[in-house]
Amino acid sequence: MNKEKAVVVFSGGQDSTTCLFWAQQRFDEVIAVTFDYGQRHRLELECATEIANELNIPHHTLDMSLLNQLAPNALTRQDIEITEKDGEPPSTFVEGRNLLFLSFAAVLAKQYDARHLVTGVCETDFSGYPDCRDVFIKSLNVTLNLSMDYSFVIHTPLMWLDKAETWELADDLGAFDYVRERTLTCYNGIKGSGCGDCPACKLRQNGLSKYLAKKEAGTK
Repeated sequence: MNKEKAVVVFSGGQDSTTCLFWAQQRFDEVIAVTFDYGQRHRLELECATEIANELNIPHHTLDMSLLNQLAPNALTRQDIEITEKDGEPPSTFVEGRNLLFLSFAAVLAKQYDARHLVTGVCETDFSGYPDCRDVFIKSLNVTLNLSMDYSFVIHTPLMWLDKAETWELADDLGAFDYVRERTLTCYNGIKGSGCGDCPACKLRQNGLSKYLAKKEAGTK
């Protein structure tokens, strides 16, 4: 157990909840921060609050509605269809989201004298989002340290895991059933297994099916 403090960027979804359990096992104190940016799946805000309360984790919800004004997309506009095109990020990509989220999380972390930031970004199953790449995280880590003259470390426990391996990590953390039943990943705001049709649900279910098949085969 690391006696230092960590701030987890937390949406209440599969990835960030897995990261929350990961952080709880590694740091003496964990704080969760959620961002309200006018997302269409607003139930994730309630879900994040519920999970933080259940796990007895201090939780902040920050108003990032300006992002909604600047970056219209399928996650912030009901009238924009969720689409995917080869060679392009899906219409759910929110420009600058992780840049802003991690920057504000760092400001909050410094108020707590916390030096560790945890985020569930992943380059393996990243849907083409450029701000989920390892090179971006490493670059931002340097920038944050320079901008505040403070030694942050950004942890990305899921960076090189596919969705099946993320389920496996949740299982190893003793949180498999909790993550499966209590989290909200669906773009249409349906908890657990979700709608089954949106890109987030398909990615989640494909990973779950792959992991369960591996587990049943005894190859885990």
